[in-house]
Amino acid sequence: MRIGAVLIDIDGVLTVSWQPLPGSVAALRHVRAAGLALALITNTTSRPRASIAAALGAAGFPITAEDILTAPSIAAAYLRDRYPGARCLLLNSGQVGEDLAGVTLAGEDDGVPVDVVLVGGAGEEFSYRALNRAFRHLRGGAALVAMHRGLYWRTSEGLQLDSGAFLAGLEEAAGIQAEVVGKPAAAFFDAALAHLGADAAHTMMVGDDIETDVLAAQRRGLTGVLVKTGKYLPSTHRAASGTPDHVLDSFADLPALLERLP
Repeated sequence: MRIGAVLIDIDGVLTVSWQPLPGSVAALRHVRAAGLALALITNTTSRPRASIAAALGAAGFPITAEDILTAPSIAAAYLRDRYPGARCLLLNSGQVGEDLAGVTLAGEDDGVPVDVVLVGGAGEEFSYRALNRAFRHLRGGAALVAMHRGLYWRTSEGLQLDSGAFLAGLEEAAGIQAEVVGKPAAAFFDAALAHLGADAAHTMMVGDDIETDVLAAQRRGLTGVLVKTGKYLPSTHRAASGTPDHVLDSFADLPALLERLP
């Protein structure tokens, strides 16, 4: 089946610590030149779309902010739809306020109950004090919404712990299940397809996380492509819940794959 659109993860696929992986710029330019629709879809919660686009553009990628869908932007749409007017406690590392348009964020020490605890990406901000504050609000009846539940990601210094580890603790302690809006949530892929005006049967997803990126996309009817960069580990590949449609050494190999497909 001919591919007409490509969804691409950023961290670990195009870049590591925002530095391009070998061959990734040229490969993305090839996808553009081939006339394929594309969107970068990312669970990154450290930067808003405009900042991501600026960083990628400076590295040579032919990308604008309109090409990018982030977990915070999807979370904002979800909260506006499911929890209109809600006061939200944001637990996140990085400044993503501009991607949370229309969401009312509680001040750090205002002491007023919140309706939703919104969990983004982990970092220094995930202190005992911050996590305990979130726990108290959850015990008080607040909903728990997570931008993703990734356990780790790869940086220039190696694998680094992410918010999924803390999210599991909050769920267990508060006796509540998080509503996850980023990958692997079906709604995230549906939003990306709608953004491109594409259908799943003719769309490919390229990622370094076999479960969150690739198999989750395949369950929505997309073609999944796993790359052996970023957070890829042979052990997670072997223990995965399914088999990717395609496996590549890196994103640099994508143009050759696209040429081989019917």
